[in-house]
Amino acid sequence: MSLRTIRIVGDPILTKVSKEVKEMTPRLDQLVDDMLETMYENDGVGLAAPQVGILKRIVVIDVGEGPIVLINPKIVAEAGSQTGMEGCLSLPGKSGQVTRPNEVKVVAFDREMKEFTLTGTELLARAICHECEHLDGHLYTERVEGELVDNDAEEE
Repeated sequence: MSLRTIRIVGDPILTKVSKEVKEMTPRLDQLVDDMLETMYENDGVGLAAPQVGILKRIVVIDVGEGPIVLINPKIVAEAGSQTGMEGCLSLPGKSGQVTRPNEVKVVAFDREMKEFTLTGTELLARAICHECEHLDGHLYTERVEGELVDNDAEEE
């Protein structure tokens, strides 16, 4: 495993739509390992492949319950609402208030390319939404209610 460089806001790759993963290759498997290591090293709870410069539909998340790998994720259901502070490893030291669904259901593939469904609530739902938006070239800053604030808050 190795650490990857996290792309920062202003990098054009963060505004591009990622491509679907057709098959898991050794190179993509290594990317997943590298993404997990990079996320943990930077105290994040989620990381999308575009954030490390790779336009593939791959997301890693860990909200404290162990790592989750989502390949080609699609949010298929949303319920409820939550508003809270959100940050991003691609915009270090900043956060802003964002409203997201309180529960989401996502269909994705695991590292063996087996389809599965995951339902997430609260922080996990927020992380799934946040990371999936990266795959379509969107950042949480497009949803911030009010101003971004400087802080040392936990970043995603």
